[in-house]
Amino acid sequence: MKFKLPFNKKQPPIANDPVKEDIGRITPSKIDFIQSIKDATHDPSDLIVKFIPPNITLIYINNLVKDQTLNDHIITILQNNPNETPEIIKNALSVPVVNISTQLEETVKSLVNGTILIHVDGYPQAILANIATRESRSLSAPENESQVIGAQVGFNESLSTNISLVRRYIVSPDLCNEELKVGKRTNTSISIIYMNGIASDQMINTLRQRITNLDLDALIDSAILAEMIDDNSLSPFPQMLLTERPDRFCAGILNGKLGVIVDGSSMAIICPQSFIEFFESQEDQNLRWLIATFVRLLRFSAILLSVFLTPIYVGALTFHYEVIPQAFLVPLSESRALVPFPPVFEALLLEFIIELLREAGARLPTKIGQTIGIVGGIVIGTAAVQAGITSNILLIFVALSALASFTTPSYMMGNVIRVTRFPIIILAGYWGFYGIMLAFCFILIHLLRLSSLGAPYLSPFYPPRLQDMRDSIIRLPFPINTKRPEITRPGDQDKFDSEPVKPDKS
Repeated sequence: MKFKLPFNKKQPPIANDPVKEDIGRITPSKIDFIQSIKDATHDPSDLIVKFIPPNITLIYINNLVKDQTLNDHIITILQNNPNETPEIIKNALSVPVVNISTQLEETVKSLVNGTILIHVDGYPQAILANIATRESRSLSAPENESQVIGAQVGFNESLSTNISLVRRYIVSPDLCNEELKVGKRTNTSISIIYMNGIASDQMINTLRQRITNLDLDALIDSAILAEMIDDNSLSPFPQMLLTERPDRFCAGILNGKLGVIVDGSSMAIICPQSFIEFFESQEDQNLRWLIATFVRLLRFSAILLSVFLTPIYVGALTFHYEVIPQAFLVPLSESRALVPFPPVFEALLLEFIIELLREAGARLPTKIGQTIGIVGGIVIGTAAVQAGITSNILLIFVALSALASFTTPSYMMGNVIRVTRFPIIILAGYWGFYGIMLAFCFILIHLLRLSSLGAPYLSPFYPPRLQDMRDSIIRLPFPINTKRPEITRPGDQDKFDSEPVKPDKS
């Protein structure tokens, strides 16, 4: 039998304890208020404390507030109202957001977000005047998702600027914007954006619950948030799209999808997202349907070429000579006559060199990176063939595979394709075409098990949805695509009237 000691028993909290209620409240004394703010912020060097005689104190953090607004709309008014109460001063300030708080914690959080604290000696409260300013770069064209036809502006790192870009495209009162805070230390602002009446309430609740349940110490970028709220964070395949294009973001919102914008990140999140949609570009909607279909078919063919071309070469040379055309055997044998390595090692070596050149070109400055990519590829490729390390035919296949991987509009999906080639090449070197089929079946089963915010990842092919197939691998004319995709379970399925407008011949 176990016994509990009496002094280990926790005493229940005393209701209406005056000591507990006073903790965290603003003191009426000017000296105590300044000291409490310094203690809460650890007295940083950019904390500014100003006194306006006879009894007003201003506290703010330098470089987080607008200096002109501070001088013209706060200090001038305070000098003209030196002996007034906090309520009168609040009403006299010509600042859009002004509040009065009695809680020290709320006051400190507002201070680090660019708020001016105004304390009147003798009153246990502070006036919070929000005149925050955030440094951000000007709007520019998207660098990772460029297109010829369409808008030439991309998101930047300012949350307010990005939301204004979205509202420029969607001028509707049904556009909803929910702001949340994530990160115990960074206190990062994020916005969930969706169309009321179109977006699924179940998906909205699911996304909101996943974000609010996060117990993060810090949130720096939207890519971290997307990985944290994925249905399967261990999968190499992204289940949410990261885009820097406002037009693509708004197109997804109008189709019933949900968008997430993170303050400090230039990439916005779109979900749910199917596997096929990662290979679609916003420019496909701006082209004529026949041209857009051709470009999409070319893009999907390039993806298959990038993933399976080198493994098929390795499997054919290692196990399946009979599939090689007879006219191709002589030049192939001549190109490999001086190569001492097996095809699988030769292919892995070239793929590794290609990835080294690509990574070096991405990390170096733009002008130097382009030079390294072009000159390095030519010099190393030519030297490798002449030294007998690799064959010229395999060099062509590897270069085509690398070139085809760049056709993917999504950078994150392009990285998955780059990594996927390596295990398929190894399986092709050990088991030939059987290894390639094993890898293909494994990837297919994995994709069938994936979901994006609860929606099937391989939609519209599994489960089959004929209506959504009109805008998948092919893009049929707009008068035929009158319905929103079923993957989003939209409340309003009709995008527009299917009956075309007949021209007036009078």
